[in-house]
Amino acid sequence: MAKDFNDVDAVHKLTADYKAIKQEIGKVIIGQEAVIDQLLISLLSRGHCLLVGVPGLAKTLLIKTLADALDLSFSRIQFTPDLMPSDISGTEIIEENHSTGQKNFKFVKGPVFANMVLADEINRTPPKTQAALLEAMQEHHVTAAGQTYTLTEPFFVLATQNPIEQEGTYPLPEAQLDRFMLNLWLDYPSFAEEVEIVKSTTSPYAPILRHVIAAKDIVAYQDLVRRVPVSDSLVHFAVELAAKTRPKHERAPQFIKDWLTWGAGPRASQYLILGAKTRAVLSGRFTPDIDDVKAMAVPVLRHRIIPNFNAEADGVTALAIVEKLLAV
Repeated sequence: MAKDFNDVDAVHKLTADYKAIKQEIGKVIIGQEAVIDQLLISLLSRGHCLLVGVPGLAKTLLIKTLADALDLSFSRIQFTPDLMPSDISGTEIIEENHSTGQKNFKFVKGPVFANMVLADEINRTPPKTQAALLEAMQEHHVTAAGQTYTLTEPFFVLATQNPIEQEGTYPLPEAQLDRFMLNLWLDYPSFAEEVEIVKSTTSPYAPILRHVIAAKDIVAYQDLVRRVPVSDSLVHFAVELAAKTRPKHERAPQFIKDWLTWGAGPRASQYLILGAKTRAVLSGRFTPDIDDVKAMAVPVLRHRIIPNFNAEADGVTALAIVEKLLAV
């Protein structure tokens, strides 16, 4: 399909900026290449990410470094059992005008009013407070005392969960998990990477990052991704892949019927295509192919399927089920 010259030029510029971003992040973060790629894919797709990893894997540092390289405002919310919704969205206070003596209500914006928001250990707070953030993720605005406040674009939420120490936590319900485009698992670094990490973090070295992309450029790139053409056959492949995770679907494999209670909804199909589009343009291609969709399958589907008791008894994880589905 023919493309406008400006879009072609924009794809080339995005590819160059993408390499520059990774170079800047590499000054601070060692390894985690795949996670960095997927974070950028989610951001440019206007999605949000849920990161899962044990403590000490630099989840917070990675996100802060990404915000610095992208010249975005950043805020971090530490989720705790006593956190209230107003602690996230903001609250109204009474303000007195000293010249007139009049008192008026004034809305003080909360930490959600930033381009990039880190929701640290989101499962440590009750569902009511989780929902305050998830509403902002979905609607891109906050409502307080009948007044609507629009969030500044781009708006990108990264929530973290610790896979251990589950006592006293409030796991995200499936409907809320579905709001996250990608579910990313951070693994331990390799031996060589850990050696490099220890050397760099125990020395006086303090890297200075340059801002590669401004907020307005990211919004333009997000619009560019939406304009990337996709063949009908690729859309059909993505929809069928998501549909096969549903145990009651006529074309679902037998192992899906045996191991899953629920499959992925339509959001999965949408994010498979959006992720594939973004992955294509980041590599300098003007349209995605089937490998791009397959590459997005694990982070898109993993948190949207619910293994049943049979899967647990057989020691089968959601990751293993998605990988088996891709191999069919």
